[in-house]
Order: sequence, then structure tokens, then C-alpha cells
Amino acid sequence: MTDLEPSSAATAPELPKILIVDDHAPNRLALRRLLAKSGAELIEADSGNDALAACLDHHFALILLDVNMPEMDGFEVAELLGEDEGSRDTPIIFISAAYDDMNRLKGYGSGAVDYIAKPVNETILKSKVGVFLELYRRKTELQDALEQLSQHMRALEKEIALRRETEKLAWHRASHDGLTDLPNRMLFMDRLDSAIERSRRHQRKFGLAYLDIDGFKPVNDTHGHPVGDELLKAIADRLRALLRQEDTVARLGGDEFAVILESLADGEAAGLRVCEVIGHDLRRPYTVATANGPVTVEIGASIGLAMFPPNGESREQLIRAADEAMYAAKRSGRNRCVLAASIA
Repeated sequence: MTDLEPSSAATAPELPKILIVDDHAPNRLALRRLLAKSGAELIEADSGNDALAACLDHHFALILLDVNMPEMDGFEVAELLGEDEGSRDTPIIFISAAYDDMNRLKGYGSGAVDYIAKPVNETILKSKVGVFLELYRRKTELQDALEQLSQHMRALEKEIALRRETEKLAWHRASHDGLTDLPNRMLFMDRLDSAIERSRRHQRKFGLAYLDIDGFKPVNDTHGHPVGDELLKAIADRLRALLRQEDTVARLGGDEFAVILESLADGEAAGLRVCEVIGHDLRRPYTVATANGPVTVEIGASIGLAMFPPNGESREQLIRAADEAMYAAKRSGRNRCVLAASIA
């Protein structure tokens, strides 16, 4: 039978473990006495099969393995341990009365790291066991240090990711309208500068549309600011759905919006078509929830369209042209789009 209980000399779970494998109880007892003060927990097995079973239940710093055992000798045990991922790195010292070159070579070939002849010399045994226990302790310390470093790195990575996410959120809040989540005036100006630079580099036109919502004030006055806010969010959603991913729609403040229409191959004609679609879609009725139930409201949009480069070579010129065209649309009856170049 196998004695898999730890010896009384070492019961602390943090101690390294040594497996003593020998089919003769007196031999196991002798080894236990010699290693009683080694600072290791000693576990015994009286056969190869029991040794293999013990290795499934414990992680050993060292295995002292008798070579000559019935049913399964030490060479076979060592080979089987070497095939298992959990025990292949465990050092094995063979203990045998057959201490000739042939047996030593066979032992090393089976996976042993050392060989001790019987009868066991106490000094040699303690010296070799001490070396492997120290190696195990150093290895354990290194593994612990690496695990602590890994934990520190994971914590640092989480902190960096959290900081980046916080910075990203802060930037988004600083560059987007708090109500509609559209780009605000600051981000709009930055994207307008980028659009001008791209158009100059690639020699292509783009459009800048200024929108002022017609009929927004009466909605606000009649139903209150909360309904007005919900209406502005609904307008923003429609504008987002109408435009391409490369275009930019921004809320400049109040009920004023701006749209950058990138890469208009057909120039003014393409820009006017897009503005007409925007105006038509914004005029569709909106159903807005209120404290007294849903209400249906209708608004329109006066749109001024300026093209780069015909209506300006700079950001200021384009904005002024689009703004003047928008006011021209309002003066001419509202709910329409006016091209800056057509202003008399």
C-alpha cells in the first residue's frame, strides 16, 4: 500500500515535497530518517503505480526513485512521468544497487538527473537533495516574482485602458453637443479645415450647408423646452441617417446646424440635390413624447449652400457665404435651399 500522508517532520503546505519510491519499507524508512531535517515534506510510494498516482495529486520538488521494483521498474516509471506535462520537469534521482555504467546510462536515458548507489551515503544524499531543493525554491521564487510582475502588468494595462477611455470620453464631451451628440462648433471648425486641406490636395469640390430650423420657436413656446430638446434630437437623428459616413453634421447652437458634404463629384448640382433631400426629410412630421402624451409637430429648414472653392478659399469666407445664403433662403420664403453663388 502507499503512504500518501505527509510525514510528521514536515506538514506545512508551503514546504517543497519529495516523493520517495521504494518497494521495501525499511529502505523508505531509512531515507525518511536521513531527510527528516531537509526542510521538505516527505511522501512515500511502494510501487511504480502508486508513484504515478501520487504525481497526479502532488507537485514534487524531487523524486527519489528505486530502480528495481516488481511489476514496474524505476526506468518505466521515469519514462511515464516524462510523458506527462505535469511531471515531466520534476527532477528524478535513481537509487539502485546496480551502479554500473550501463544502468546509469539507461537511467539518464529514462529521464533521471542523477544516480545514487545503494547503500545510500548520507552525505551524498543530503548534498544532492539540498541542491535540488534549493533549485526548486529559487524556481518557485522566480515564478512568484513573475506572477506578481504579471499581475502588476495586468493592473497597469487596465489602468492605461481606463485612462485612455476616460480621455476619450472627455474629448468626446468637449467636442460634441451634449443634447444631440453631434459634433459641436469646435469639432466642426476642425473638420472644416481638414475638408479644405483635402480638397486643395486632391483638387475636388465639397459643400458647406448652413441650416436654420423654421418653426422651432413656436414649438418651444407652445410645448416647452423639454419638447424642443426632444425635437432637436429627432432632427439630429434624421440628419445623421441622411448623410454619408464621410460627411459631417454638427450642431452650432440653438436650432442651427451645419453640414460638410465631402467630395461632390457633380459640384453645385450634387450639393443642391442633397440639400433638397435634407429639407424634404426634415419637413416630415415629428411625434414627440410629452408629460401629457405624444404630440405631433412640423418644422422646416432654411438652408444656405456654399461650395469650395467657388464661394471662398478660406474657412471664414465659406462660413460667411453659407450663412448669407441661409438668410437669403429665409428672406425668400423659408423652407428652401439657396446656393451662395446665386445671391444677387
